[in-house]
This record gives sequence, structure tokens and C-alpha cells, in this order.
Amino acid sequence: MTLDQWRRGMGTALAFTTFGLGGLCIGVLAAPLLSVTTRDAEHRQRVARRLIQCCFRCFVALMRALGVLDYRFEHVERLQRPGLLVLANHPSLIDVVFLLAHMPQADCIVKGRLASNPFTRGPIRAAGYITNSTPEAVLSAAKASLDRGNSLVLFPEGTRTAPQRPIKFRRGGANIALRTATDITPVLIRCTPTTLTKGEPWYRIPARKVQLDLRVLDDLPVSQDNQQPTGQLARQLTRRLSDHFNRELERFHHERDTRPGA
Repeated sequence: MTLDQWRRGMGTALAFTTFGLGGLCIGVLAAPLLSVTTRDAEHRQRVARRLIQCCFRCFVALMRALGVLDYRFEHVERLQRPGLLVLANHPSLIDVVFLLAHMPQADCIVKGRLASNPFTRGPIRAAGYITNSTPEAVLSAAKASLDRGNSLVLFPEGTRTAPQRPIKFRRGGANIALRTATDITPVLIRCTPTTLTKGEPWYRIPARKVQLDLRVLDDLPVSQDNQQPTGQLARQLTRRLSDHFNRELERFHHERDTRPGA
């Protein structure tokens, strides 16, 4: 391991230690304080989400300042609108941090095990994030959240993207879009070199600094065809989304890899 890798490794350890401590503080201090001072549950969740957004912005700035990574976020202003259904590919563990850091009043669908993790359960419960317990419960909670004007972040692959493999979405995102009649806001995420992929420990430090590129695409309208069953429409839309993401990601990679100085 080179000296630069050691330096970035120490920065990564410091950043994730700070992240964990921040999650504990929200769960142990901020969430109970909000419960006492704010009786209205919906207002309490809005305050918690603003706090989490601020913390995530600080975390992103800390990683950049420590030299752990750099990032570029194209068309981020498109995420400032209310009531978005944001679907993204998921190459790295920290993708959701970057999205929630740049979206006001964003809800998200998280794995159930994170709701029992001591470092993440406090923020998840305080913000009222949706856990993927059952498909029916997720659809109902997603519709209620969008109806309240929240934006919703979802990674339709259901897990982190496997490097060098085509994207294959599950039907969850398509089902939510169709059943809530919400257009889809796609976000492409490119992480080079790959890091924090599924099964990869945080201490496996890449040979060079990580570059995270995010691009918000134009909305994809969801057509309502009442002549076809929703299940069939969801399968068609899922295939369309997978093809769209694979095509746009290939273009995204080509643009980044062929730019001057790449």
C-alpha cells in the first residue's frame, strides 16, 4: 500500500467514525429532544430530515476535505423540486448520502436491517423513512409520502450494482410509479475506481482517489394504459428503465473516460 493509500485510508476511517457517531447522536439526543419539543409527527419528521440533510452535506464535505474522494453533480437543481420519484443505480454504499444531501424533504426506502442497526436506526426512525418489509406496505407508504409532497429515493436493483455488469432493475420502482401516477426522475451514478461495493470492506482502499460522478436526467413520463393489467405494465416499464439506464450509463462512462485529462 502506498503512502497516499495510507493517508486516504486514515481519512476514510475518520469519516466513517464521524458518520457513525453522528447517527448515534441523532438517535440518542436529537430524536428524543424532537419528541419532547415537537408534538406533531409530520412536522417532527420534516425537522429530522432537514437535520439529516445538513449532516450528510457535512459528511460529503468532510470526505472531500480529507482527500477520500471528489465528486461532480450535474443538473442537481432538478432535485430541488417537490414530489419527485428518484430512481438511481447503486454502485457504492454512499450513493444515498449524496442524494439525500442535495434533496429537500426526501424520503427513502431502506432495508429493514438498517432500522435495527445502532448507528442508523435513530435517524431512520426520526425521519420516518420507509423500510422494505412487504411490497404492499412499501407501496402504501410510498403513495402516502408522495401525496404529502415528499420526494422519494429508490434504488430499483434492490442491492448495490455489480461492477462491469448490466443493470437489471426489479419491479418495485415501476410499481410505485404506476400506482402513484408519478413521473420518474432518473439519476446516473458513476464511481471510479469502484469502492464500497457489495461485500467490499471500507478499509480496502483503491489505488487512486475515488471520483463520484452523478447526473440527473430529464424526467421519464409514466404512461397510463388502462387496457393492460398493472403487473404487465410494471414489467414493461421495468425493462424500459433497465435499458434506459444501461444505455445512458454507457454514454456517461464514454464521456467521462474520453474527456481531456481523464
